[in-house]
Amino acid sequence: MGRYLLRRIGQMVVVLLGATLILFACLFVIPGDPVGSLAGSERSRDPAVVEALHKRYGLDKPLIVQYGTYVGKLVQGDMGEDYTQRRPVAEILGPKLVNTSKLAVAAIVFDAVIGAGVGVLAALKRYSIWDTVVTLITTILVGFPTFVIGMLMLNLFAVQLKWVPVIGDPSDPAQVVLPAITLAVIDAALVARLMRGTMLEVLRADYVKTAIAKGVPRREVLLKHVLRNSVIPVVTYIGISFGGLLGGAIITETIFNWDGIGMAMSTAIQQQNNPIVVGVATWGVAIFVVLNLVVDLLYAMLDPRIRLS
Repeated sequence: MGRYLLRRIGQMVVVLLGATLILFACLFVIPGDPVGSLAGSERSRDPAVVEALHKRYGLDKPLIVQYGTYVGKLVQGDMGEDYTQRRPVAEILGPKLVNTSKLAVAAIVFDAVIGAGVGVLAALKRYSIWDTVVTLITTILVGFPTFVIGMLMLNLFAVQLKWVPVIGDPSDPAQVVLPAITLAVIDAALVARLMRGTMLEVLRADYVKTAIAKGVPRREVLLKHVLRNSVIPVVTYIGISFGGLLGGAIITETIFNWDGIGMAMSTAIQQQNNPIVVGVATWGVAIFVVLNLVVDLLYAMLDPRIRLS
């Protein structure tokens, strides 16, 4: 186990370095001057001020040098300085990550409880009216874009019914519900379809038929054999989905004016505020690779046949 963890941590470091290097390269070739606007309008800019800003943020150096400086600071917990507010990136993104985490946790709970629960019932009642309805609804939901669902829910509950304000308040737990459901709807539909499919496959397995033939109670067969093996692909999907949500739900946060890292990313891209863009991307990749490791460890807990080596 120890050797496995060391190898995975090494892989995580390589992935993080590779992702940030690619992002740096992409930002480097984007036209425009990310700090030019800080020196005033284009007509009134003083070249000396622009040059000083470039020197301050290291933009006058080659890409590889800029990247090396960023990695060196990142190891020390320094993610750079925001161009517009001139504050540490970590200080700006910290509270926003907390706000995004509230949405992500609520959305994942909805996925796991509603999505998996609906999928289990559909599998147990295969070819029934319930199964047909679930299949139809989940197919429709999967085809809906997130922004359409968000706009419909915002118009209904905030504009028409006025149950919630248009601008979301992360400090109010009640206001987490609407954007969290918007985030979770499509994933919950996919979880339901995945849970149904894997559970039907396990129900047809020989070891399940053997257990039933031996007189093992149906409830015990379902809990110990069917559900435990069916949930492994679902855990994988939920883990990946959770990483994506924590990395920044840009569309949903923008629609609901939710002060999270997704909205911060959207604003930073428009302003060419590269330190925020790189900071959000770095956190997103780090969260994603850590959750992948957690999912692999959960595999070993759920299925004793899996050995981590």
